[in-house]
Amino acid sequence: MSNLGLIIEEKAADIGNFLVGRLLPFREKRAVGPFVFIDHMGPAALKDYQNLDVAPHPHIGLSTLTYLLEGAIQHKDSLGNDLEIQPGAVNWMTAGKGVVHSERTPEYLRNTEKHLHGFQIWVGLPKDLEQSEPSFHHTEAADVPDWTDDGLRYKLIAGELSGKKSPVPVHSPLFFLEIYSTGSQKVNIGGELFGEVAMYVLEGTVTVDGQVFGGKQLLIAKDAKLCEFEMSDKATVYLFGGEPFPEERYIFWNFVNSDKAVIEKATENWHQQNHEAFPLVPGDTDDYVPLPEAVLKSRLSR
Repeated sequence: MSNLGLIIEEKAADIGNFLVGRLLPFREKRAVGPFVFIDHMGPAALKDYQNLDVAPHPHIGLSTLTYLLEGAIQHKDSLGNDLEIQPGAVNWMTAGKGVVHSERTPEYLRNTEKHLHGFQIWVGLPKDLEQSEPSFHHTEAADVPDWTDDGLRYKLIAGELSGKKSPVPVHSPLFFLEIYSTGSQKVNIGGELFGEVAMYVLEGTVTVDGQVFGGKQLLIAKDAKLCEFEMSDKATVYLFGGEPFPEERYIFWNFVNSDKAVIEKATENWHQQNHEAFPLVPGDTDDYVPLPEAVLKSRLSR
């Protein structure tokens, strides 16, 4: 019997002046473990007049994880953090009761040709931390655990797995693992996994239960413990997963929470630009992302 429970095709989503491939949420699968949102950015070749400019916008009830394969993003947030995200580093921001951040092309790259490629991910928070104080942690690429075993190269971007632990301060049992093959190789990793698991094929192909899958697909296993597959030569895959929460997580625009009333209040606070609930981002106060028209109409129709 096949262990493939669901195959999700990457679909285009517009985040302003940039198109990304959305993997989660999906109508048939809203989350995988605590992972509630996964965007695959690029790979994109940007001209000297094209830049990433996501103005200040809010979050509640989640942690954001940004992981780049190519390019650079300047992160600024309402906690006062201002740093450049480079490939291989892990940018982890926990919104809790509310945080605001912007993501832009660094100033020194704005008039040059450049590339951008990576993942932007939302991880839900346990119920008792959804209203916690916001926090921020940046892990440099050199500090991300990596190891090789039987022709495979592993990198544990976040969480715990195979006796390794990433320094990213996650809030629930999870894993975000990169696997690269130096040759055609079978991978039987189910014994190390827990909770739910999804696999994204970035490069090359994988064979699961006799079926071959390539890029732009998220494969979700019925049982993480039965997770095994064969990777082609020079393939790269990512495994996302962990223990799911007992309560449902609702997503409304940039807000995640187990309580719809909390989301409604956050929506109102952002619409009114309540800077006590959502402080300004130092050094990036000239504009912000307003509630999308569809979100605003949805509120008004209630």
